[in-house]
Amino acid sequence: MICTRSEYRRIWLGSILWPSFLGAIVLCFIVFLLIDPAEIMFLGHVQLSRAAAYTLGFFLFWCVGIVISYLTVKITPPQYEDDF
Repeated sequence: MICTRSEYRRIWLGSILWPSFLGAIVLCFIVFLLIDPAEIMFLGHVQLSRAAAYTLGFFLFWCVGIVISYLTVKITPPQYEDDF
């Protein structure tokens, strides 16, 4: 049982950030296994180094995962107490 509001917030934040972090790792692995970041051109003429492309890709995937996890948490029904 969660006792305090700060414990609830910590668990709520962890349930959003941790799955999105793991998803970003897997998605980064899959995408950059298929695509060489040295060949990607951003905005038509900007070419990033491999390390910069990996970093930006990871944080982009993580942000998308955060939004998806947040929406999942928001649409779950609230907890209710049993009438025992």
